[in-house]
Amino acid sequence: MFAKASLVSFIALSMLASASPLQPQQARGPIALPKRSTLIKSDGTFDLDKAIAQTVATKNKHRQNLINLQNNTGSLPQGFEIKPLASLPLNIQRSLQKRQAEALTDEEDDEEWAGTVSIGTPGQKFLIDFDTGSSDLWIPSSSCTSTTCSQKSTYDSSSSSTSSKKSGTFSIQYGDGSTVSGPVFSDTVTVAGIQVSNQTFSAVTTLSSTFASDPVDGILGLAFPALSNLNADPLFVTANSQGAVNSNEFGFYLASSTSELYLGGADTNLYSGSIEYHDVDTSSGFWQITGASIASGSTTAVSDFDTIIDSGTTIMYGPPSAVKEFYAQVSGAKLYDSTNGFYSFPCDSAPEVSFSWGGDSFTVSSDNFNLGSTSSGASTCVGALAAQDLGLGDSTWLLGDSWMKNVYTVFSFAKTAVGFAKLSQSTN
Repeated sequence: MFAKASLVSFIALSMLASASPLQPQQARGPIALPKRSTLIKSDGTFDLDKAIAQTVATKNKHRQNLINLQNNTGSLPQGFEIKPLASLPLNIQRSLQKRQAEALTDEEDDEEWAGTVSIGTPGQKFLIDFDTGSSDLWIPSSSCTSTTCSQKSTYDSSSSSTSSKKSGTFSIQYGDGSTVSGPVFSDTVTVAGIQVSNQTFSAVTTLSSTFASDPVDGILGLAFPALSNLNADPLFVTANSQGAVNSNEFGFYLASSTSELYLGGADTNLYSGSIEYHDVDTSSGFWQITGASIASGSTTAVSDFDTIIDSGTTIMYGPPSAVKEFYAQVSGAKLYDSTNGFYSFPCDSAPEVSFSWGGDSFTVSSDNFNLGSTSSGASTCVGALAAQDLGLGDSTWLLGDSWMKNVYTVFSFAKTAVGFAKLSQSTN
């Protein structure tokens, strides 16, 4: 979030005819994704204000997920807790609003992991953020009353012959006191040549000001139905149930350029060797896998914890006590910001960070772990692992883009598992 507007390309494969005329057409779809919003300023320093804003957004996103989970299932997994709404400090709100007003001279070329989605008949196009840490699709409505909507593409239900209004409402609250909310519809949705009918989504009539400088129009959740605010199947689940994809899984490759979301399989050109799969605990609704460990160099710092893999989060978060244990194994590491859980380390000796789930050890590169220097000319840098209590329990970590950029990740409904593979040489 909090990124400048930018166009992204959309790649769609032609529909692949099934061998049997009784079967629906199926497709695999790669979607080109540009770079995620960076937390490093143009002078190489850590952007603390933006990092705090993203942390507040992450806290409130998963707070809403837990509310949805409790509403949909009647309970929460052991250790999960719905925290109070996190608030963005007023001085940071003002700082970010000032940057939004200075967009033409802004120093960063920041973008989201986004691609084009078409909704309705005829199709209305939207730039969407693909998020494995949530489960709903929402876009702005042509009836939106928020100023933020004037900068977005909007959905006009009256212009779609396949639109249908449904009962209920959709609502999410944000840290600046604003909301994203609106009525519920179903319509035809097409992404990367994959078309589904009667997909449930919200066309929001109020849009939080936190999206004012964000290039995306809306969000498409790719987690499990249990997290849905709409209590409906996410789009990829619908696509599989309608036979619109070849394989009930999708793959993510995230990088500084030529990133890709591959719907209906995995892109074998982007990884080498085999994919190492780990079972998902579906009771949480997240892509949550158990048995993780993290090492600094050859020393295992923390072990036997759960990890949620979330493409909608920029960095990595862990419970404060566990993150403290990790940085205790990093030479020269210190607590940089006690309020927001950020640590620093000597820039010239970045830690060799790796994760394992009992199989291969997967390394986080120094470039992906380093969020920039603590100040201009400083010899200390900020680490991409922060200490936060997100309400996910004392043994669950949240791994976002800073993790996913180091591996090819497959989210498999078919196997009820998340898989990791080494990146191919062509991606390095």
